[in-house]
Amino acid sequence: MDLRSFLTVLRRRWFLVLGSSLLVAACAAALSLSLTPQYTASTRLFFSVQGGETVTDLAQGSTFTEKQMASYAQVATSPLVLDEVIRELSLPMSADDLAEDVSVSTTLNTVVLEVLATNSDPAQAAAIANAVADQLKTAAGRLSPERPDGSEAVRATVLAAATVPSSASSPMLSRNVAIGLLLGTIAGVVLAIGRDVMDTKVRTEEDIRRVTDRAILGVVPFDAAAPEQPVTMRDNPLGPRSEAVRRLRTNLQFIEVVDRSNSLVITSSIPGEGKTTTILNLAVSLADAGQRVLLIDADLRRPSVAKTLGLEGAVGLTTILLGRADLEDVVQPWQATGVDVLPAGQIPPNPSELLGSKAMKSLLASVSNKYDMVLLDSPPIMPVTDAAVLSRLAGGLLLIVGTDRVHRAQLHQTLESLERAGGTILGLVANRIARRDTAAYRYGSDYVYGGHKIRAPRPEAVSDRVDSAEVLS
Repeated sequence: MDLRSFLTVLRRRWFLVLGSSLLVAACAAALSLSLTPQYTASTRLFFSVQGGETVTDLAQGSTFTEKQMASYAQVATSPLVLDEVIRELSLPMSADDLAEDVSVSTTLNTVVLEVLATNSDPAQAAAIANAVADQLKTAAGRLSPERPDGSEAVRATVLAAATVPSSASSPMLSRNVAIGLLLGTIAGVVLAIGRDVMDTKVRTEEDIRRVTDRAILGVVPFDAAAPEQPVTMRDNPLGPRSEAVRRLRTNLQFIEVVDRSNSLVITSSIPGEGKTTTILNLAVSLADAGQRVLLIDADLRRPSVAKTLGLEGAVGLTTILLGRADLEDVVQPWQATGVDVLPAGQIPPNPSELLGSKAMKSLLASVSNKYDMVLLDSPPIMPVTDAAVLSRLAGGLLLIVGTDRVHRAQLHQTLESLERAGGTILGLVANRIARRDTAAYRYGSDYVYGGHKIRAPRPEAVSDRVDSAEVLS
């Protein structure tokens, strides 16, 4: 994973990193607050060799003391010292227990020793530190060799007596929370990367390119208003979604369809990828460009075009294929858009056979002569074979890829199924892309038209995820 991919993962899953950081920090704070506060008191002792008439004697004495500092540190936590401290302070514990609350340290190349005592009672902590220092002074004198005059060769002097600490030494709430934030952030990043690696859904254009090298003819951004305003070419003609559909229309004009047929099947891998909303807007876009467009609802499983557009759907494609009506009898103009609509009609018991029939082939040949473009809304590929059947009759097929819906394996399986069927796949459309991931959105929405600068409406911040009910199948 390169730096760009890493940053993309963090941007896409920032909530996971943030949530992990806050959760671990909160746990660290809760744990810190639940612990009994401990107080630490400290005192320091200076060790020196008594006597010495010359500089050489003093140097040798100092060297001797430095070498003994580690030994004095061990003596400070031994029963020789701690048993006396326990008796002096009447502590209800053994020397081993007290040794866990006492620590001794020395500084390299010095004869200074520091005694630290920890206790839940700050006054008790100070008393223990001072008692250990006093008993260590006595023990050091007894353990050192005597001078000729019978005095102690080594003397320990208290440099600073222990005072009652005013604040607890542990737990350190701010430090623990900071560590929790750091560990939580690291854990969140690991989780984000792990989830991204294990996530098989198509979410970006790069995910599509990981599956196929076929052309991506369009990138349509996600729009939370799509369920209420599916035909954005009419409801919001200057919006980013409408501009994306216009770019798709332009790219289609550069595609050479097999045998120059002007019929196009639009489908998807699974339901909910937005193929119907895409075909509706593409039909209006083509009509706006001056083409005469026929939109056929060839989804004979779950037709939705007539209902979405508010048209009569009782008669339509199936009525014509059964020979019970002519095209002119059932085709309906859709408002003043320049788009004619042929609804699905009654749902038959054998959709695949009906769509692959000679009657369907004859109908496509007939309407291709009457219209500049014929668009067929077909069922998804994976549940049924209808789209694969239609792809052999039409001039080409456009596959809608609904990001955050379809998995990469499903997209790969769909492409393989279409290739086996022998249909011509003109390209793919990345639909419902998060707007921050689209190039057009990143470049902004300010542009110059007719010598005047126009500011298109800024898209509202929306979630990358919506319920499947928000997108027409």
